[in-house]
Amino acid sequence: MVDATPASCLFCRIARGEIPSRSVFQDDEVIVFHDIHPAAPVHLLIVPKRHIDSLLDAEADHQSLLGKMLLLAPRLAKEQGASDGFRLIVNNGTGGGQEVFHLHFHVLGGPRPWRQMSIGR
Repeated sequence: MVDATPASCLFCRIARGEIPSRSVFQDDEVIVFHDIHPAAPVHLLIVPKRHIDSLLDAEADHQSLLGKMLLLAPRLAKEQGASDGFRLIVNNGTGGGQEVFHLHFHVLGGPRPWRQMSIGR
C-alpha cells in the first residue's frame, strides 16, 4: 500500500483546490468530480474531504459521511446523464485494485462498450 499523508495525497490536494478538477458537487464534507481517465460516458469520483485511506479504514464515526456519499451517487449519476442506471465501484487496498489511497467511490453510467461488440455471434 502506498503511504499517503493528507499533505501529499492527490485527492486531498484536489479537495483543497491545489489541483484543478471538473467538479460537479462540493460541500464541507465531499467533493465530486469527473475522472480524468473515464471508463464510461459518465465517470464521477465521490471523494470525502476527510482523509480516509480506504473503506477498510472506515469506522463508526464515518457512518453519516458514507451514507451521504451513497445518496449522492444516484442523484449525480442521473444529473450527469446516466438516466437508465449506473454502477458504483469502491476499490479497497492493493488487492482490491485501489490506486489512490484515499477512499473514493467511482460512479459509472451510460452505454457499456462491451454490449456493442458481437461476442460469440
